[in-house]
Amino acid sequence: MTQSMSRVGKCIDNGPMEGFWGILKRERYYGKRFTDKETLVKMIEDYIDYYNNKRLQRNLGVLTPMEKHEIYLQAA
Repeated sequence: MTQSMSRVGKCIDNGPMEGFWGILKRERYYGKRFTDKETLVKMIEDYIDYYNNKRLQRNLGVLTPMEKHEIYLQAA
């Protein structure tokens, strides 16, 4: 993973992350109660693993992000 920071006033990096956090909140946060910070952090870590390795995404050709990444590496 490479950190990417755009210039002030340029939101090119912000959009995809805002979208990810919106999906996470819709699928795993809203309607739930977390009694401590550790439980919340564990849920986020588990969701990131699920999102990258198990959650199929239409805009990636109904693949997971890791499957799409592997195909990209094989083509390179």
